[in-house]
Amino acid sequence: MNSIKIGITGGIGSGKTTVCKIFEVLDIPVYYADIEAKKIVNSDIEIKKSLISLFGKEIYLQNGTINKEKLSNIIFNDKQSLAKVNSIIHPVVRKYYEQWIVDNKHYKWTVKEAAILFESGSYKQVDKIITVVSPLETRIDRIMKRDNTNREIVLKKINNQMSDEEKIKKSDFVIYNNDKTLLLPQILKILKN
Repeated sequence: MNSIKIGITGGIGSGKTTVCKIFEVLDIPVYYADIEAKKIVNSDIEIKKSLISLFGKEIYLQNGTINKEKLSNIIFNDKQSLAKVNSIIHPVVRKYYEQWIVDNKHYKWTVKEAAILFESGSYKQVDKIITVVSPLETRIDRIMKRDNTNREIVLKKINNQMSDEEKIKKSDFVIYNNDKTLLLPQILKILKN
């Protein structure tokens, strides 16, 4: 039996993880692409070599983990560097996801959560796409609290991503995470369809 592969995306601070946790409660496995990408950046030798040749040895800390601050400064200020980093990391994440799908094929549904599902091309690996949307101010507040950062940095990150409108056009379903509409009924309705 092949499971129905659901992709979940949404802008930073939209609440994708909250939605995914509900899927997990419903016994639907979730592949967190962004978390896996972070692990792979620290463990995959080829990725390490590629990033070092692009940005120098300082891109990794003494302990061998990625220098998040340095990498963030590079990719959030230079779209070409962001594209290069994505072209190095995303094919490897895709390969890991394909193996994860094989390992979880006995489930009726599986979920892949990815902030840049469309931008990375990984939307091609799923059957249905859900975009999670939240009001801008709610997103800004969430990210400022979560990352202990300021509004300017948050807006820069939001403006660096594909807009909700574009994502919605390319999606099969939308989940509204606006602190007014309950999430579970929206998810159950999608699964029913």
